[in-house]
Amino acid sequence: MDTPELPAVFDGVKLAAVAAVLYIIVRCLNLKSPTAPPDLIYQDTPLSRFLIKSCPLLTKEYIPPLIWGKSGHIQTALYGKMGRVRSPHPYGLRKYLTMSDGATATFDLFEPLAENCIREDITMVICPGIANHSEKQYIRTFVDYAQKNGYRCAVLNHLGALPNIELTSPRMFTYGCTWEFGAMVNYIKKTYPQTKLVVVGFSLGGNIVCKYLGENQSNQDSVLCCVSVCQGYSALRAQETFMQWDQCRRFYNFLMADNLKKIILSHRQALFTENSKKPQCLADTDLNRLHTATSLMQIDDNIMRKFHGYNSLKEYYEKESCLHYLHRICVPLLLVNAADDPLVHDSLLSIPKALSEKRENVMFVLPLHGGHLGFFEGAVLFPEPLTWMDKLVVQYANAICQWEKTKSLCSDAEQSSGQE
Repeated sequence: MDTPELPAVFDGVKLAAVAAVLYIIVRCLNLKSPTAPPDLIYQDTPLSRFLIKSCPLLTKEYIPPLIWGKSGHIQTALYGKMGRVRSPHPYGLRKYLTMSDGATATFDLFEPLAENCIREDITMVICPGIANHSEKQYIRTFVDYAQKNGYRCAVLNHLGALPNIELTSPRMFTYGCTWEFGAMVNYIKKTYPQTKLVVVGFSLGGNIVCKYLGENQSNQDSVLCCVSVCQGYSALRAQETFMQWDQCRRFYNFLMADNLKKIILSHRQALFTENSKKPQCLADTDLNRLHTATSLMQIDDNIMRKFHGYNSLKEYYEKESCLHYLHRICVPLLLVNAADDPLVHDSLLSIPKALSEKRENVMFVLPLHGGHLGFFEGAVLFPEPLTWMDKLVVQYANAICQWEKTKSLCSDAEQSSGQE
C-alpha cells in the first residue's frame, strides 16, 4: 500500500507552498534590490563640486527600513495613510490674503527656532502636494526640522484644501495655478524685505513652484535656490501613463480622484449654486459626470480646466505644466525623484535628466527607493520621524546659503583690495 508515503508527499506540498509564499514576499517587498547612493546628474561646476562636498546625503547610501522600505508601493501607502510617524506640532500664524477675483488665499507662517548656518534671515516658501496644506503630517515634520535649522517657513494652504476655510469665489486650487503661491511670496518679500528665499515644492507643489519661477524673471529676485520633490513635470505626457495598470497607477489615480471629488463637493455651494458668481464655462457643468468620475483626468476635464477658461484638457495640461518654464530658471535647482515612485512613470524622468545635462544650475537626484514622498529611514521595521527627504532639502539649503555667503565675502574682499 502507498499510504505510508502520503506524509512525505504532503510535506513536499507544504514546502512548495512555503517557498511560493516566500518568493512572492521577496518579489513584492523587492528585498533583493540593493541599497546604493542616489544617481546624480549634473554639470561639473564649482557650485556642483561644493554641493557634493557639503551634502553628504547626495553621495551616501539611502537605506530604507529593511523589511518593507524597498517597496515603492508601501512607502507611498504609508506616506498617504500616515504622512509621518510621531509628527511634531509646530506653532504658526495663519495669514489671509484676498485675491483679485475675491478668492481668499491662506498660508501659515512659522518663525525660526534657532540661528541658521550663516546667521542671516532666510525664509522657506513651501508649496505642498495635491489637496494638501500646512496641517498635513509630512509638512509639519519638515517645517519643524527646518525651524530648528534656523529657517522661517511659509506654507501655502491650497485653495479649498482646508476643511474649515470656506471658498469666497467660485474657484479652487488647480494643477498649475501660481496665483496664491505668488501672493504668499510677495507678502513675505514686503514683510521681511531683507530675507532671502528658499523655494520648496512637493509633488504637485513642485510643478507650481517651478512654473512660478519660470513665468517671470522677477519672480526669482531674492531667491537663493529651488527644490522640487517627486513631481511629474508634464501632465500632458503623464496622462496616458496614469491610466495604465502598470505599477497600479490606475488604482492610485482612482484613489486620488475620489479624494479630490470629496473636496470639490464639499464646496459645491461656492462653486455651483445659482447664488455663486461662477464663470459662464461652469454654468453647464454636469455634476453627474463629477460623481461618476474615476480618474483625475475626468475631473480636470469636467471641472478644473474651466476655472481658468481652457477649451480642452490638452490645452490645460500643456499650459499649466512647468515643462516649458524649467529652462527659464536661473537659480540653483534641485530636482528629486525616486526610481520606484509608482505615480511617476519612468518616461517622465527623461525631462529632469535632459535638463540637468544641459543646465549648469540644475542637479537631478534619483535614489533607487523612496516611493512617492515616502523616503522613510529606519533599521528594520519602524521608520524614524525624520525622512531622507527632510534631511536632504535642509542640507541642500544649508549648502546653498554657505555658497552664497562665501561668494559675498569674496566679492567684498575683491572690492576692498581694488580700492586700496
